[in-house]
Amino acid sequence: MEKESYHYHRLSNGIRLIHKQVSSPICHVGLVVHTGTRDERMDENGIAHFIEHIIFKGTKKRNTYQVLSYLENVGGDLNAYTTKEETFFYASVLNSYLGRALELLSDIVFNSTFHSKDIETEKDVVIEEIKSYQDNPSEAIFDEFENLIFDGHSLGTNILGTKKSVKSFTKKKIVEFIERTYNSDQMVIAVVGDVSFKKCIAWAEKYAGIIPENRRKYQRQAFTGYTVQTMTKKIHGLQAHAMIGRALPHYDEKKNQSAILLNNLLGGPGLNSRLNLAIREKNGYVYSIESSYAALSDAGLFSVYAASDVKNIERIMELVHKEMHKLQTQKLGTLQLHRAHLQLIGQTCISFESNLTEMLSIGKNHLLYKEVETIDQIIKRIESISAIDLLETAQEIFNTNSLSTLILKK
Repeated sequence: MEKESYHYHRLSNGIRLIHKQVSSPICHVGLVVHTGTRDERMDENGIAHFIEHIIFKGTKKRNTYQVLSYLENVGGDLNAYTTKEETFFYASVLNSYLGRALELLSDIVFNSTFHSKDIETEKDVVIEEIKSYQDNPSEAIFDEFENLIFDGHSLGTNILGTKKSVKSFTKKKIVEFIERTYNSDQMVIAVVGDVSFKKCIAWAEKYAGIIPENRRKYQRQAFTGYTVQTMTKKIHGLQAHAMIGRALPHYDEKKNQSAILLNNLLGGPGLNSRLNLAIREKNGYVYSIESSYAALSDAGLFSVYAASDVKNIERIMELVHKEMHKLQTQKLGTLQLHRAHLQLIGQTCISFESNLTEMLSIGKNHLLYKEVETIDQIIKRIESISAIDLLETAQEIFNTNSLSTLILKK
């Protein structure tokens, strides 16, 4: 496998740059801010996501049309997303337009004007997004479950906010949130494309390096005190939806990789996952079933999701617990472990074949770590996971007495 390397630079104001040069006509560049829903105060729920919307509506030197057209006029693409912990603004352009993309990203993040008329219009857009989300229980249940797991903590609040909270947003609130949370030492510029590191530094310094230093002055509230919860809620729909899972402590890199591999075995994207084989292929109870493991900056979240006819939900949950029990009590054989390694390695390599995916990944990881693991280092870490590692991780994560349950049904 081709040897990879990432290059690092820190601007004088604390913004970091991570770069990888690849052979491609397209360059992907992003500016990620270590700010999300968990950084909101009680009266700000949804404002991080709202800013992701409103920030495209005009800057001190561009109106909305000019922002949206600046890259699209040269065939580029401009996008953004918000999570519980970060907000990512990014673009894909021909290599020759990287400077153009970096200039625009810097302009919208640091010079947006937030006109009152635009704020009011965008409130309606986000409220429609909330309605759309609430109309889809297969999506809404994930937020409901996080609300249950992280009850009383900002990690449990909805990324979109509520109709009431969105209606309360003003320019003053938006500016105050940005001044408090858009800190230069909590930002990373990530670039993956056929552009030299030297050029990337020059453009980053020119467009983002002129921003005054603004270091974070607060500490995020850590999540503690997870308690098991069980809840059933009534909904209108043809299916019942169920989630099983729990909050987890923050894992070191090796244990984190063990949790990823374990989740892959249980209910990852492969059609040969244990849950898919036992619940869909053998019994035909579901169209799809999945498990997920998310590593947050100071915590973790494990969950299993399934949707089915209401009469099958209890049986599905029994089968989920049965498969988790097997992974807690039956050590993988040498061949099983080897196959598990190969599957996760293959999936990881396929995901990193997308330069856009890699840019988003390294940008996010560089927020948390001084150096980001290359694909070769990730493979070596996967290969180092033993059957005992998996058994011990399963015994911790899948402990029946520590799992919470949420069911949505008629």
